[in-house]
Amino acid sequence: LAIQFRFRTVVGNPDTFLYNTNTIDNLSDPDWNVKQFMDVTALIRQGDPATPMFTTIVLGTNLPTPPVNIGPRSTPNYETNLAEPAISTIPTGAGDIKVFAGQRDEAFYIDLGSIFDLLGLRPFNSAHLAPLATSHGVDATAGYNVHTIAIQIPTQLLTATGTLPTGPTDPHAILGVYSTASRPGTRVLNTNGTKTEDPADCGTATSPGGTAPTSGCVQVSRMGNPLFNELLIPIGSSPTVSENDKDRYNAELPATDVNRQDFVRGTASRPVEPVALINLLYPPVNDAPTSGRNDLVRVFLTGVPGATRFPFQNDPNDPTAGPGSAPAEYIRLNTAIPATAPESVNRLGFIAGDNAGYPNGRRINDDVVDITLRVAAGVLLPGNACAGGTVNCNSAPNNELGDGVNENDKPFRSTFPYLASPFDGYSNQFHGREGLAIANPTPAGTGSQTLPTPSPRP
Repeated sequence: LAIQFRFRTVVGNPDTFLYNTNTIDNLSDPDWNVKQFMDVTALIRQGDPATPMFTTIVLGTNLPTPPVNIGPRSTPNYETNLAEPAISTIPTGAGDIKVFAGQRDEAFYIDLGSIFDLLGLRPFNSAHLAPLATSHGVDATAGYNVHTIAIQIPTQLLTATGTLPTGPTDPHAILGVYSTASRPGTRVLNTNGTKTEDPADCGTATSPGGTAPTSGCVQVSRMGNPLFNELLIPIGSSPTVSENDKDRYNAELPATDVNRQDFVRGTASRPVEPVALINLLYPPVNDAPTSGRNDLVRVFLTGVPGATRFPFQNDPNDPTAGPGSAPAEYIRLNTAIPATAPESVNRLGFIAGDNAGYPNGRRINDDVVDITLRVAAGVLLPGNACAGGTVNCNSAPNNELGDGVNENDKPFRSTFPYLASPFDGYSNQFHGREGLAIANPTPAGTGSQTLPTPSPRP
């Protein structure tokens, strides 16, 4: 099943430079000069996977999208007047599908500035090979907005049987999800300032955009697990493993990831780079293995025992369980594992015993940065696998690593599309004053701002 979104821009008045000529009160307001609409199509694969055909179901055409949140003069009462009306509801026999595309608060909270400075984790600065003063994490994305595509689909419309799974062990309970973006394969810049793209519309009725040569479009990016491409796929082509460069990864489908499993697992000649960096840069950490990392293969490529492994399996070391599904980089979700009650959600998800959390799906409040750091440090490895086989990896400090940013800068909505309202351009003060983008000024569970050295987070 593929869901395609195609967007179209309509300019109301070409004789002005203005995005809006007065207050935008509603989605059809003539004072909003640059509107965008979307068509949403479902493509259902049929036949041989090697040469598939797709049945096309149009879910909606000319669906509205909201304007950006400009400010109190241009977009007052943004959520009520503009964002909420842009949520489209598509009725089906199995329940409603909801669709939204528009500006939302950026919810991927992370201390980018520190992490990209030689994998700095501010709460653990004193433990770094190049030590600095320990401090709280800084949410680098606080105050920023992103353009979001969100869709909510009843579970039974996603399973192969068209029914709700009977339980977590139901072979139809586990889904694999990834997203791609495709662009026209040819763009010509004409001397009169216009441009010509072939084709004008990506994708065809028989191909999700970019997956077949006849579509005329080229897949330019894909994403399953957050941070997989960023941390595990090198920038340039490897002379020995051509599948391991970012451009090729972005252009290919998950079926090709079988060729990447040794790169994720690590070998003696090609260690898992993020793991090797943690071992090198943080001497107090109990060194995790840099090769033979079947736990990483499970998290990213085949599914985690007890949650997303297909066929379902609890024991990662059961020799009778078989190989599981073919390696492919998806976000996997066991739809039969009940959602955790909001008051009981653990930001560390599966590794903290909250089996409804990442890497079983990815909830927007899951702290994928801290989870990924701790998984790299070996918390899912059984027995004494760290420090040369003498220490259980799921112990301090390996199971305490984190960037010090533990939550989003805004509370999430309790209803679709769940992401918080975007900041408006007029009132947003985050990037005009130093220090406003600090997350968690007081460590969780304490009433003091005195920092231990290093300062692990729960």
